[in-house]
Amino acid sequence: MRNRNRWRTIAAGLLLAGTMLATAACGGLTANLNALSREAAALEADETGTIELAITKSSQNAIFVSKPVLEAFEKETGIRVKLQILPTEQVSTVLQTKLAVGETPDLILYNLYTAAKELNLDKNFVALDDEAWARRLLNKAALSYNGRIYGFHLNQDAGQQGIVYNKEIFRELGLAVPRDFEQLLDVCEKIKAAGITPFFMPFNDDWSAHMWISASIADYAKKNDPSLWDDLNGGKRKFADIPALIDITRQQYELYKSGYTNRNVLADSYDMAIDIFIGKKAAMMTMGDWFIADVVKKDPSMELGLFPVPYARDADLAISPLGGQLFIPKKAKHIAEAKRFLEFLASKEQAQQIVDYGQYISNLSDVSTPRLPRYKQEIVDVYIKPGKTVMTGDTYLQVDIGAIWDNLQDMFAGGLTAEEVWENWDEKFVRLMREKQAPGFLRGGGRAQGGSS
Repeated sequence: MRNRNRWRTIAAGLLLAGTMLATAACGGLTANLNALSREAAALEADETGTIELAITKSSQNAIFVSKPVLEAFEKETGIRVKLQILPTEQVSTVLQTKLAVGETPDLILYNLYTAAKELNLDKNFVALDDEAWARRLLNKAALSYNGRIYGFHLNQDAGQQGIVYNKEIFRELGLAVPRDFEQLLDVCEKIKAAGITPFFMPFNDDWSAHMWISASIADYAKKNDPSLWDDLNGGKRKFADIPALIDITRQQYELYKSGYTNRNVLADSYDMAIDIFIGKKAAMMTMGDWFIADVVKKDPSMELGLFPVPYARDADLAISPLGGQLFIPKKAKHIAEAKRFLEFLASKEQAQQIVDYGQYISNLSDVSTPRLPRYKQEIVDVYIKPGKTVMTGDTYLQVDIGAIWDNLQDMFAGGLTAEEVWENWDEKFVRLMREKQAPGFLRGGGRAQGGSS
């Protein structure tokens, strides 16, 4: 089974050679064609013993594709999972092409909201509401889009985003967690006076420059402007015409211009941040709790925490869409076998092992959440249980937002103002929404008429 493709090639070659020889020797063409047909059918049937799971290069450490999990599944079912490694930088384009031509893998490890924006989730993927494990879900919303379950995961704990901070530095300097932007500036000044960089900005990774804004504008919309996302996605308003968004964008830039950050924000990267924090060279960074896990993994003695981006008084903690889910394309060749893999992962025994190993907040009613690390339990107790959370702004936008990241990098390079960041994005947003044939952006009507007006 493990060498199926090689043996298929050999078998096909032998069959072809046999057919030619038999035909030349005795004219037994019909008999050999029948043999060839039977062998091909057998090979095709045998191929149902293998399913393809597509992942990005950066996802090779994901628990669902770990060697012990895949080997246990094959031992129990006889079905082998073959990994298809896709380039991280071009994964959306590659998957779009595969879906368009019908050459899809049987399973895809991806992100729910990215799939909704870029891969036409409703059209191209199998809804999983009727699967037996779906009845055991505690939080169906974490796996759903437009009211249907499309993704599979055992975790209901999406990544929380805010300000990661070094508790030890705060304790040594007698600092409290800031609850608004003025308090944050005061904290930054005291940390800087102690010879420590208050904020580390890894903006060589362009996505990280947007996290402050995405978290803040989501909280603002929730509490002050609940129609914001519908208005933007319906072409009724422009991003550049939202004063709060401009102010939020200026805040992050103010930290940089005030000297409260690393000097080379566009050269420094996420990969550098772990050692920066372990060395106590920086006290804070706008990031997700996954960064805390990365730091603690390397140095268990580190005391890190997470608080909401304090753009305004008492903001909620932002939650990013749950990543690393499994999806089944509608054009997959082995849908039944792919569903069996999900059923295997959701079995009580297997799910408990995965949840324990990943230290997940279990999303299955009969699978227990393990004892969580201190930082995560604190997030659960202070923010998740009381409902002091909000989905990030990225969640609500229906197109690829990479141009926002590029604009923000240009701002930190001195090439754009905060207003120009969003004016440029408005033009790009209209083009992208037109390509999607989104209502409110069609030529000849609404916002799309006359370009970005």
